[in-house]
Amino acid sequence: MDNVVAKKVTAMFNHRRLNRSRSSLFTAFASSVISLIVFAIFIVSHVLVRDISEVVRIEIKTVVPYLPLRSEKEQSNYTITITESNNLHVLDVFGGRDVSEKFQQRATEFSRDDCEVNFMMTWISPAVMFGKREVLSVESVFKSHPRGCLIILSSTMDSPLGFRILKPFLDRGYRVTAITPDLPYLLKDTAGETWLEEIQTGKRDPGKISLAQNLSNLMRLAYLFKFGGVYLDTDMIVLKSFKHLRNVIGAQTLEPVSRNWTRLNNAVLIFDKNHPLLLKCIEEFALTFNGNVWGHNGPYLVSRVARAVEGTEGYNFTVRTPSAFYSVNWVEIEKLFKVPRTEKDLKRVRVKVLEMQRRSYGLHLWNKFSSKFEIEEGSAMDKIVTDHCVICEKISVS
Repeated sequence: MDNVVAKKVTAMFNHRRLNRSRSSLFTAFASSVISLIVFAIFIVSHVLVRDISEVVRIEIKTVVPYLPLRSEKEQSNYTITITESNNLHVLDVFGGRDVSEKFQQRATEFSRDDCEVNFMMTWISPAVMFGKREVLSVESVFKSHPRGCLIILSSTMDSPLGFRILKPFLDRGYRVTAITPDLPYLLKDTAGETWLEEIQTGKRDPGKISLAQNLSNLMRLAYLFKFGGVYLDTDMIVLKSFKHLRNVIGAQTLEPVSRNWTRLNNAVLIFDKNHPLLLKCIEEFALTFNGNVWGHNGPYLVSRVARAVEGTEGYNFTVRTPSAFYSVNWVEIEKLFKVPRTEKDLKRVRVKVLEMQRRSYGLHLWNKFSSKFEIEEGSAMDKIVTDHCVICEKISVS
């Protein structure tokens, strides 16, 4: 009997050992499978995260407003040797070396309270290049603002040739002048003052992009901070009065679903003097200056700063939708210069022109892309020129 019981007990233990062995094998197998799955997920997720981060980096580089301000981070000391590719003699035409001793007096006397609106442009090219398109931009200012004032900050236009270019407006009683800018005066007591000194002494690299272009980006901010008013690019056609616009900047693009702005543009800036947003932009320019990335110190800069301070107490400003100043983007601008060839194109152009008539204060011509286009007779641009000129000489390619 004992032998029978012993055999049964032995058989039971052997059965349990077998089950345990099977269970251990299954557990080991399952663990191996799970490990493989986890490893595969890790590898795939790592690749996906890397790809996504690359996409995000590209998007941020393109859109920019989501980048943090350098002024919000810890700053570090640096010294960079200036390259010879970007001559600093351009600084001479922006004042600071007895070029424009009377700038303050001339600018203050010209921008008086009796001006309907005080406009400002910059011109960094030779006066001879101030062509018919630029003249049209000036005309459009006075078409909508007969009692407005326009100051052009330019050493080349502040010359006998520049005077001859502007004389037709002066003969008609319009208030326009060109004054050689004094950038050191405009930047005094701002972060831009130190930046300018570092450029001059070799502690900052001006980069490969035209230093004059970046100085223009800075000068418009500094002038508006000092005097207030409206800055316009010379390829902006004014379509209606800016009289009731205050502290406004225009969006170039919107997010398709939310319709929130994704990028601003600095081709039009409308601000009261001493506005804190302008001071913050000057500070950001000085701290994050990069002379090798197009737009970084211009439209991308105002996008970064506006995104950072939007909704903050004291920073009161309005972002207008693209229809205000950028209703036609640079890809589509050619359509306005050409007579529509199809019924479909004709309908699109008519809709766009009607939209501009209702909602737009200005039209940016994107001269960098459109300067090669002729204005065809009977085109939308032909009508815009006719409707917003005061001298009204036909223009084509400048």
